Amino acid sequence: MSLTFTPLSIDMRNDYSALFDLCSGKTSDYTFVNIWAWSDERQYELARAHGLFWPRINRPSPVLWAPVGNWETADWERILPDLFPDGAEFHRVPEELAALWSERFGGRMILEDQRSEWEYIYSVEELINLRGNRFHKKKNLWKQFHKSYESTYKKLYREDVDGILEMQQLWCEWKSCDDIPGLRAENHAISRVLKNWDRLPGLLCGALYVGDYMVAYSVGEPMTEDMVVVHFEKGLADYKGVYQAINRAFLEHSCPDFTWANREQDMGEEGVRQAKESYNPARFLKKYRAVWKG
Repeated sequence: MSLTFTPLSIDMRNDYSALFDLCSGKTSDYTFVNIWAWSDERQYELARAHGLFWPRINRPSPVLWAPVGNWETADWERILPDLFPDGAEFHRVPEELAALWSERFGGRMILEDQRSEWEYIYSVEELINLRGNRFHKKKNLWKQFHKSYESTYKKLYREDVDGILEMQQLWCEWKSCDDIPGLRAENHAISRVLKNWDRLPGLLCGALYVGDYMVAYSVGEPMTEDMVVVHFEKGLADYKGVYQAINRAFLEHSCPDFTWANREQDMGEEGVRQAKESYNPARFLKKYRAVWKG
């Protein structure tokens, strides 16, 4: 049996999300909001077979990701030989599926750690309270922001999208997004999500204002019952401590019922890694490259 891939469309959301909900190990890569956001950049396609969705990106080159669905009930000894008799390579395979495949196939499934794709998981309570020496620098920056500016936090909704995009444009002008492919792609991903707000239920969004002026915003969504994922977070650099302020305010006011905050991966960029490690992650959602030998 061969897989028939179809370009991702927003009409696939309900069917895809139903199978994503069955995954025993969820990572932010695989939420529909994330794959929709980045689909123009990565050219996502989905195939459906054996009760699972099979994601593939086509840019910069074709790469299979882990299948989405109920991994525990899948008959892997039948599925993989049927679909990939000559073998296959999968990227960003969540740890739970990697362990299951390793158990089932032994040496026929080779696993390689993809450290750059590990997702950083933080305690919401810790990021709100910033207690102790571990968070001393973060709390000082948060205090500097609130000492310097009279700010308010507002939860945002569909009618606020234009204002978010206006602030995003200011941020991009400062960062010269048009000249940097990664930032240009991210800017498009943010716009793609916000402009489809009504078709992506569950979005959580909030912003900090100084007077009537938006100076930072966050966009996230629930990933599990106890974990929120923060997909996008931007702040205007003129306001010292603005990132520490929006990080805390978003979790405190928009996500207080969650235990964990997922701030996604560092993509192998040293500066991003240092920034994420500085917030003292509690753990990681690990991912692997998996090679099925056939």
